[in-house]
Amino acid sequence: MPYYFNTFQLNEMPQIMKKVYLLLALISISVFSQKKFDNIKSVKLGEERRITIGLPASYEANPEKKYPVLYLLDGDYLFDPFSGAISYGVYWDDLPEMIIIGVHQNKDGERYDDATIDQNNGLPFEKGAQFFEFIGAELVPYIEKKYRTTPFRIIAGHDITASFINFYLYKETPLFNAYICLSPELAPKMEVRIPEKFTKIKEPFFYYLSAADGDIKKIKEPIEKLDSNIKIANNPLVNYKYDLFKGTTHYTEVLHSIPNALYHIFEAYKPINSAEYNDKIAVLQTGYADYLEAKYATMSKVMGVQIPVRMSDFKVIENIILKNKAYDELGKMAEIGNVNYPKAMLGEYELGLMYEKMGDAKRASKKYQNASQMEPIGDLNKDMMYEKMDQMNALAKTGK
Repeated sequence: MPYYFNTFQLNEMPQIMKKVYLLLALISISVFSQKKFDNIKSVKLGEERRITIGLPASYEANPEKKYPVLYLLDGDYLFDPFSGAISYGVYWDDLPEMIIIGVHQNKDGERYDDATIDQNNGLPFEKGAQFFEFIGAELVPYIEKKYRTTPFRIIAGHDITASFINFYLYKETPLFNAYICLSPELAPKMEVRIPEKFTKIKEPFFYYLSAADGDIKKIKEPIEKLDSNIKIANNPLVNYKYDLFKGTTHYTEVLHSIPNALYHIFEAYKPINSAEYNDKIAVLQTGYADYLEAKYATMSKVMGVQIPVRMSDFKVIENIILKNKAYDELGKMAEIGNVNYPKAMLGEYELGLMYEKMGDAKRASKKYQNASQMEPIGDLNKDMMYEKMDQMNALAKTGK
C-alpha cells in the first residue's frame, strides 16, 4: 500500500468515503461479472506476477467487439474503485466498456522494488528496470494476444507507481495513449522531462494529474512544478487536466480523481449534453454535420471505440440545422445516417426533409416514399412517411 496508508488510517477514513468505496466495489462486482485472476510467468522478473482481469459484461455476447484496455499498477486496491466508476459511466453511456488489468504489487511490498530508480539519472534501475520491461514486453503483449483489444491503452498508478508510469512517456513512441497519475511521488527531473516530451507529441494524447491539499510537501511541490511546465509547453494535441482536491488526503483524493480522470479522457465519447451544445455547437456558424461526424471519428480513430452515431446526438444536430436554416447540411446528415444505419429510413428521410425545406415538394415526396420502404428508427416510422408523402403531394399539386 502507499507508504503512509495503514490500517489505522483506513479505520479513520470518513464514513462517507467508506460507503462510496463499498458502493463502487459492489457495482464493479455486478457489472464486471467476468472478473478473474491470472498468473503471468515473467522472464524479465524471474517470477510469477498475479493480475486481476475485468472483462466487460458484453464481452462474450459480442465476439467481434474490441475494447480499450486500462492497466492499473497497484491493482490490488485500485481495481475496485476504477471498475466501479467505469461501471457507473457505462450504465449512463458516458464511458465506453473496457478491459481492466490490475497488476498485484502489495503481497510482499513488491511495489517498492518495482519502482526502483537510479536517483542520479532518475530512470528505472535494477528491479525497476526489470518491472518496466515486464509491463511493456510481457504484460501488454500477453493481454493483446489473449483478449480482443483496441490500440487505445490507458495506464494508471498511485504515488510511486503513478510516477513510474511516466517512464513509458520517455520512449520515442509512448507505449500508452492515456496516463492517470494520482498524487505521484515524481522521480528526479520528471517535472522537466515530461513537458519536454509533450512538446514533441504529434498524435492526440491524454494526461491526467491530481494531488491532495493534504499531500506532504515532498509530493506536492514537484507536482505543482510539473503542472506549471506542462501549461507552458501548451501542445494542443495533449489533452491535459490537473486537479487539486481540497479537504482530501493522499489516499482519499484517489476516489475524487478516478471519475474525473476517466471522464476527461473519454470526453468525446459522452452523448452531447448542454455544456457541449452551448460551448462547442451553438457557437458554430456552419459545419454542424461535420461536427457530428468528427465527434464519432475521434472515438474511432483516437480511442478505438466504434459505435453508431447515437440517435439523440443525431437529433440535436438536426434540430440546430433546422433552427439556423442550414438546410443544405441535411444532405450530409443523410450520408451519416446511411453509413451508420444503412437499412433504416434515416438517410432517405433527411433527404426528404432537405428538399421539403428547400421548397421542392416533388423530390421530397419521392424521398419520403423511399424511406417508407425501409426499417423504422427512433421516432421515424412508416405512418409518418406516408403522412409526409401526402403533405408533399398536396403541395406539389398546388405548385407551392
